[in-house]
Amino acid sequence: MKELVDQIKAEYDVFVQNADAQVEKGNKAAGARARKAALNLMKLMKDFRKVSVESSK
Repeated sequence: MKELVDQIKAEYDVFVQNADAQVEKGNKAAGARARKAALNLMKLMKDFRKVSVESSK
């Protein structure tokens, strides 16, 4: 579970960095990377939910 949380943190950092580049500098490629990171975050969050529910049983 610790490893999964670390992956979520790393992916969130990638998202923030690229989203900021898109917003502040108008970098279109960074926008695409931010969207990809958002999809990866969504997948990781679903995995976290499964692991969290199972560990609380």
